[in-house]
Amino acid sequence: MIDLPDQMPSPAVMGVINATPDSFSDGGLFSAPEQAVAQARAMVEAGVDWVDVGGESTRPGAAPVPLQEELDRVCPVIEAIRAELNVPISLDTSAPEVMRAGARLGISMLNDVRSLEREGAVAAARQTALPICIMHRQGEPATMQDRPEYGDVLEEVVGYLDRRAAELRAEGINGDRLLYDPGFGFGKTLAHNLTLLDNLEAIVARGWPVLVGMSRKSMVGHVTGRPVEERMPGSVAAATMAMMKGAAIVRVHDVPETVDAARMVRAVRDQGSHWNNG
Repeated sequence: MIDLPDQMPSPAVMGVINATPDSFSDGGLFSAPEQAVAQARAMVEAGVDWVDVGGESTRPGAAPVPLQEELDRVCPVIEAIRAELNVPISLDTSAPEVMRAGARLGISMLNDVRSLEREGAVAAARQTALPICIMHRQGEPATMQDRPEYGDVLEEVVGYLDRRAAELRAEGINGDRLLYDPGFGFGKTLAHNLTLLDNLEAIVARGWPVLVGMSRKSMVGHVTGRPVEERMPGSVAAATMAMMKGAAIVRVHDVPETVDAARMVRAVRDQGSHWNNG
């Protein structure tokens, strides 16, 4: 369906590399290209299937980043990773100019939390011919967690993603290039997030590959009572549930542990397929 890199396993694990000073979990750790490459190398050695590079924090309360600053953050990191490692790169951006720059540097996917809603983003994404992950959110990062409200969160999230996919197809983007992300933590309370995870099969059933990002987020902290640096077990548990419910890609910080979980999920699925085909 989607032209992803050859032999990509499902579920796949995407490791997060934030080339930012202010991301909630690892801000400032991988801003320099050599730091980002070292982290990407460690992820590849641990068995990661993707790395996701971003230059603008979208944590709650985050301020927008000037275009040139975002370009200066992500382009050297992408170049350095591409020069040394054979791993597909997803670029986390909403800026059309950054999308085009990333495509020229050899990225394999666009990951846009604003679902190509910024002016010029649809044209840029169409020009790149890359797979695109669209995401549901309520509000903008600076204010999205102030007071999120829904009548039926699952219905509204699925409805938005389906409408946006139809709009993008009408604007010339092939539907086979799209992935869905329900946007855990993007304008949602704990109850909203848990409802979406519990009903993830309904989003998967829409027919597009689903990318999920819950790693170290506040939903894990609220449930476990753990600070960000101690949320690995809860994050891996959440990712495992998502994979068992059909998520195609899980976007995570704790790569070795999540890779092991993904291998277990694949093994169970493969065993089930063996018996069903036998």
